[in-house]
Amino acid sequence: MVQRKAFLTARPSPWSVAVPVVAVLAGVLFATSGSVAQGRSLRSDGGGLPDIIREKTQDNARMTGQLQRLTAEVDQLTHDGAPGSTAIAGLESRAERLVFAAGRTAVQGPGVGVALDDSSLTQDELPEGFGVDDIVVHQQDVQAVVNAFWAGGAEAMMIQDQRIIATSAIRCVGNTLILQGRVYSPPYRIRAIGDPDRLRDFLRRSPEVQIYQEYVKAVGLGYEVRSYDRLEFPAYAGSITPEHATAVPKP
Repeated sequence: MVQRKAFLTARPSPWSVAVPVVAVLAGVLFATSGSVAQGRSLRSDGGGLPDIIREKTQDNARMTGQLQRLTAEVDQLTHDGAPGSTAIAGLESRAERLVFAAGRTAVQGPGVGVALDDSSLTQDELPEGFGVDDIVVHQQDVQAVVNAFWAGGAEAMMIQDQRIIATSAIRCVGNTLILQGRVYSPPYRIRAIGDPDRLRDFLRRSPEVQIYQEYVKAVGLGYEVRSYDRLEFPAYAGSITPEHATAVPKP
């Protein structure tokens, strides 16, 4: 009898299967890490999201503080600028004084007027020692009356039909007057609002006006003074912005 030999089949070990699988998975992980990192460390180096959040939080806190300070300043300025506030009341009071001094308001009251005119003499009738320039009114003559009025406390002044202020330029060319862009011929009329007695007194005491009156007697220049119970002047319409200025040295 032939004895058959039994065939023995070997069963694979569980570990022999697991090892290749683990090796494959490890390779996949390494490849993935390399792709994500792109040559850089995957650990935080101080520039990660938490650090960005902390930086932005500090920025927000700083800007919030600035906003609070600016809001407080705006509130204070709004309070100072509110009607009835002490600061605004002070500014309004100063503005009113400046407006009056700058001639920006209409004025009325008593005053004095002066009229200056050329002589009626002809060149042939001139006394010996006098020339043609001596029988016409010049810029210095008009300025002499204006200065006397200001020195006498004039509150407002007009030349011809124009309101003038302390910085108004008075220029004569020949026997014509150029005032704030307009040309006038004699007689030149200067009127001032103020105490009539005081204004007349300063006219009499002015050395320049006294010299003019000598020519009145010598060659017949026109000179007339008149007091008014009531004069009405409009507001000054010219520019009050100086184009040139000179610093005055301290005494």
